[in-house]
Amino acid sequence: MPATVLIADDDAVQRRLVENMVHRCGYDAVVVDSGDAALAALIDPDAKQIDAVVLDLVMPGLDGMGVLEKMRDAGISTPVIVQTAHGGIDNVVSAMRAGAHDFVVKPVGIERLQVSLRNALNASALKGELQRIRHSREGKLTFRDIVTRSETMDSVLTMGRKAAGSAIPVLIEGESGVGKELIARAIHGSSDRSSKPFITVNCGAIPDNLVESILFGHEKGAFTGATERHAGKFVEASGGTLFLDEVSELPLAAQVKLLRALQEGEVEAVGGRKPVKVDVRIISATNRKLLDRVKERHFREDLFYRLHVLPLTIPPLRARREDIPHLLRHFLARFCAEENRPITSISGDAMAHLTRADWPGNVRQLENAVYRAVVMSEGDQLGVNDFPHAALHAPASAVGTNDPLVIASPSTVGPEPASLSGIEIPIAPTAAPVSATVPHGVLPMLANDGEMRSLDELEIEIIQFAITHYRGQMSEVARRLKIGRSTLYRKLDDMTENAQSAGTSSRKT
Repeated sequence: MPATVLIADDDAVQRRLVENMVHRCGYDAVVVDSGDAALAALIDPDAKQIDAVVLDLVMPGLDGMGVLEKMRDAGISTPVIVQTAHGGIDNVVSAMRAGAHDFVVKPVGIERLQVSLRNALNASALKGELQRIRHSREGKLTFRDIVTRSETMDSVLTMGRKAAGSAIPVLIEGESGVGKELIARAIHGSSDRSSKPFITVNCGAIPDNLVESILFGHEKGAFTGATERHAGKFVEASGGTLFLDEVSELPLAAQVKLLRALQEGEVEAVGGRKPVKVDVRIISATNRKLLDRVKERHFREDLFYRLHVLPLTIPPLRARREDIPHLLRHFLARFCAEENRPITSISGDAMAHLTRADWPGNVRQLENAVYRAVVMSEGDQLGVNDFPHAALHAPASAVGTNDPLVIASPSTVGPEPASLSGIEIPIAPTAAPVSATVPHGVLPMLANDGEMRSLDELEIEIIQFAITHYRGQMSEVARRLKIGRSTLYRKLDDMTENAQSAGTSSRKT
């Protein structure tokens, strides 16, 4: 899903011109004709999320300066590009002091607007990343800090917000790398315990003989090597939240003591003489189906029901591909700042390929891929070659990826029809012959064996080309192909599964 730009202008002609340019730059547009309507679109929680604003300064009623002032009062940090027909220095200074990110003079050219929007979005992404890191360290991360535009994540975030208002135990399930700890931190940061500690324990990384000591503490001399008293994670988290990551890996002996701690609200240190009362909110997480572990007798059923009070399942990244462009923009802004690299964007080809990728490591793998690309790239834009380890399937056609797709006759693409892999049909009888020196997307009708290619094969190439042509804007791809977006994602999943099956079969043979 591309970034969304709000256009506010009382001039209908200017609105249409700017809207057209915004679409050509690869963004979605929301158009309003007044300052009041612009402010309503920014404040309304049910409205489409706005990533940037192109704001006319001179409008009847609430003008551009008034909108900037009210945005500042409401704490809205969406970047604003102001435009006016009067480019005096006083207007520039006033707009910048009021919080505008940039200033353009009507009529703005597409190149100037594109640069301004790209800089505004990059600056906003970097600001969001810095705020997210700061909030995470301070224990104040909230659901507003989570980068997502996916409908499949809406129910997860809604349930998480409700869970934050109580001390109900939450079990977060999902594949490795989907962001389970991020959701846990958001629940803690949105609760009345946000000022108290958020303590993380990776249950799968603790040796079996040290689990009880780390969780519940030990007294000095309780065992060999216990040279001093240790309070334990439960006591450290008292008043706040204890996050039990990979809780399915806890040994059975520790599960018994954990169950008692949850039931009684008290823990007993190893070698201790009396239990200690604790007030802890438990959030647990696992990348395995905990119920399956119960059936396999590796996890206690009574403890399962203690933890499985409010289950949240985070979908993998391949099930919410519309999040990928936004995550890419945020990761790019952060790593460029950290590494001091002057990279401004990701190419349309790379964005399309990355959107199609499976990402078995989910958000963590995507983040690391961007990190590597930023460090290793030598240009000012990341391309397909900067992501060599991504699980990508390039389009079958070796033609230019941004050229229009043409189904042409053999005579239009070269003087040697016999050398072509199949017979190709002209897209229209009136179409002019295509010069062999001009690159075009070509869709062969016959396979190498001279037989007709299947509709499934042709459909795969068309979808791949459309994703590249529209620079990974999945909503636009679905609209142009006249299919639903869910249907498009299903077809992409089927394509990936078929490609993986074919690869497995070829290795076996």
